[in-house]
Amino acid sequence: MKKLLLSALALCSYAAVAQTIVLETFATGFTNPVDIAHPHDDGRLFVVQQEGIVKILNTNGTTNTTVFLDVSSLISTGGERGMLGLAFHPDYAENGYFYINYTNLAGNTVIARYTRTTGNENTADPASAEILLTINQPFENHNGGCLRFGPDGYLYIGMGDGGSGGDPDNNGQSLNTLLGKMLRIDVNGTAPYTSPAGNPYVGINGADEIWAYGLRNPWKFSFNRLNGDLWIADVGQENIEEINKSVGNEAGLNYGWRCFEGTDVYNSDGCSLVDMYTPPFAEYTHDDTSGCSITGGYVYTGNNYPALQGKYLFADYCNNKIGIANPDGVLTYTEAFSGNFSTFGEDKDGELYIAGKNNGTIYKITDSTAGLTGFNNGIYSLYPNPAGNQVFIYLATDGATITVFDISGKQVINQQLLHGNNQITTAQLSPGIYITEVRHANGIARQKLVIN
Repeated sequence: MKKLLLSALALCSYAAVAQTIVLETFATGFTNPVDIAHPHDDGRLFVVQQEGIVKILNTNGTTNTTVFLDVSSLISTGGERGMLGLAFHPDYAENGYFYINYTNLAGNTVIARYTRTTGNENTADPASAEILLTINQPFENHNGGCLRFGPDGYLYIGMGDGGSGGDPDNNGQSLNTLLGKMLRIDVNGTAPYTSPAGNPYVGINGADEIWAYGLRNPWKFSFNRLNGDLWIADVGQENIEEINKSVGNEAGLNYGWRCFEGTDVYNSDGCSLVDMYTPPFAEYTHDDTSGCSITGGYVYTGNNYPALQGKYLFADYCNNKIGIANPDGVLTYTEAFSGNFSTFGEDKDGELYIAGKNNGTIYKITDSTAGLTGFNNGIYSLYPNPAGNQVFIYLATDGATITVFDISGKQVINQQLLHGNNQITTAQLSPGIYITEVRHANGIARQKLVIN
C-alpha cells in the first residue's frame, strides 16, 4: 500500500524521541466520508458518506460493492447537513440494531434505529426504520452528528448549538433545549428510548436527555475503551479549537460555550464567570496552527504501536495536520497533508484510521518508531507476557535500565539491568496494560506488557 510519511517531532509521553506518524492508503473511492464505525466484530468497518449512503470496508482494505444502507431520499444535504453519524448496538451480533444521525428534508436532526436484513449481514432493512428522536434545527450549520455507545451501554449523541454564529439564542447554556449538548439515552428499554436515572436533570428543571452542556459544535467524540474517559472535540467560533476530556465520564459538566471559547471569554452576557465551567483539556489557536476546525479522534489503545499508547489523536480539517495530545495535555503536530480530514475510525482491536473528505480516501494510521520495539531485537527479551507477579528480562549487553509506564504515562517501575537474566517484581501493579522502555547504549526499545 502507498505510504505517506508525516513527520511529527513529538515528545513521546514515555521518552523524548522522534515519533513519526505514517499514513497507509487503505481504501479509495468514497464520496464525502464523514464517519467510520465498526460492528464489534472482526473484518469490517462501515463508512458513512454524507449524502446518505453507508458502505462496507473490509479490514483487508477492499470495499464491498454492496451498499449497506441508502437513506439519501430522506435527508437534506449541502454544507454541514446530511448523514453524519453511525453507531452499532453493543449487542449488534444478536439483535442487528444500529443507529444513524441525519438531517431530514426539513433540516432537522433525526436519530433513527435500523436493523440489518435477516440472513444477510451486508445489507440493512430499509423498512425497519424507527425514529427515536427529532430535534429542530434553527439554522443549517452546527448539527454535531456523532453517535457513540458508552461503556455503560447507553447511546450518546453530540449536538451542536443550532448554528448561525456566536450562538445567538445561547442554546449552549440553556438547559431547556437539546442543542449545544451531549445527550445520553437508554435504547434498551421502553420504546423509543428513556433517559437514564443518572442523567443530571432527570426529574428536575432541564431536559432529561442532557448529559453535558456548553458545546458549540462537537465534531466527533469518543470513549477510551480501556478506562471509559470521554473525549470531545469542539469546533471553535473565531480562533480557538478545544479538546474536552471527562475522566470517568462525569455527569453534568458545563464546557462553557458561549461564555467561553476555549479558555477565553467569548460572550459574558448572562454568565456568572465563576467556577462552574469545565476548562478544556487542551486547546490550540488558528493563528498558531493555520487550523480552523478540529476533527476529534481517539486515544490509541491498540497493540501495534506502543509509542502511541495513551495518546489522543485528532486532526484539523483546514490545515490537514494530525495532532497528538500527550497525557499532560501537550500538543504536537504532523506536517500538513491534503484531503481534509473529516473523521477517524477505530476497529475492534483499537487500531486507528482516518478519512480524507475531499479525496475520498481512508488511511490506516501507523507509527514508524514501532521498529524500535520487539522481544527479539538482539539486545533484550522479556517474558512471560502476559505476566503476574514478576517478569524476567535477558539482557545481551551491559549498562541498561528498564522503566515501566502505566497507560496514562505515569512511571511505575524504574530499575537498572545487568548483563544476563534480570527479575522485575510486578506484584504491586494492578491488572492492565503497561509499556516497558529499555534504554541501552544502542538506543531505546519498547514493548507492551500485560499484567493479569
